[in-house]
Amino acid sequence: MTGWGKYVVGALIVAIVAHIVAIHAAPRLRMNIAIERLSADGFNRWTFAERVTPASRQIVRPSPDFAYSACAYDLSEGPVILAAAPWDSYWSLSLYAANSDNFFVVDDREAHYGAEITLVQRGRPHPEGASQVVESPSQRGVALIRRLAPSPETYSAAANVAREDVCASVAGLAG
Repeated sequence: MTGWGKYVVGALIVAIVAHIVAIHAAPRLRMNIAIERLSADGFNRWTFAERVTPASRQIVRPSPDFAYSACAYDLSEGPVILAAAPWDSYWSLSLYAANSDNFFVVDDREAHYGAEITLVQRGRPHPEGASQVVESPSQRGVALIRRLAPSPETYSAAANVAREDVCASVAGLAG
């Protein structure tokens, strides 16, 4: 290789390596920022978001028609109970791993009367008596509840229902 050829090959190698690093690092970095923000008041507790306006953008592209609750979970002390209280309209509970992968979703079509799951880290023992166990691929992540609440009245009702939601470590509930 002579002249500019070695520089072009070198630049291509650097570009490929940078691309691969960015593809793997970006989701983890963004999720880490989200987890840190959501856990400012502690892990394993729901935070009910203010009504979405053009000025409020805590979640990427949030819909103003939904009421959002988020819980940054931490499984370092064992399983976490997640419960979504029933809602008369559309709702969903989604779980996201530390790399931003969505690994579980349940909604009003599958669970008409709300949902309760026990979240455990993949490969760890499942607690006895848990009705539905979901394995998380990471120790930390985010649980997100969306409830359809397009008007101020339904948003207020969703805020009241959200008070019944649970995000708590099994050890904390037992103690």
